[in-house]
Amino acid sequence: MTPALLARVAGRFRALAEPARLAILHALEDGERTVTELVETTDLAQGNLSKHLQQLFAAGFVTRRREGLFVYYALADDDVLALCELMCGRVADDAAAEHLLLAGARRR
Repeated sequence: MTPALLARVAGRFRALAEPARLAILHALEDGERTVTELVETTDLAQGNLSKHLQQLFAAGFVTRRREGLFVYYALADDDVLALCELMCGRVADDAAAEHLLLAGARRR
């Protein structure tokens, strides 16, 4: 792994290190959506949403296409969802282990 490659990987992880961007990716899980639909689904203001979409697009996580006055966004591929599922599983496992640890400490 070269420093340049590691820097690119870190950039991709930075793009995912924002809850709003994860919410956008989750909203796109069922297929492409317009910016208006994403505003409704994510409760983000349009300006804020557009900023996050640009970052996800630049990182290669979403694609976009224009049709008339509308811009449609979609997941570039399912790999990002697999990565999110992997991390969600890890977080759930960590939470379960912490819960057991705290439950054991209360019994003492």
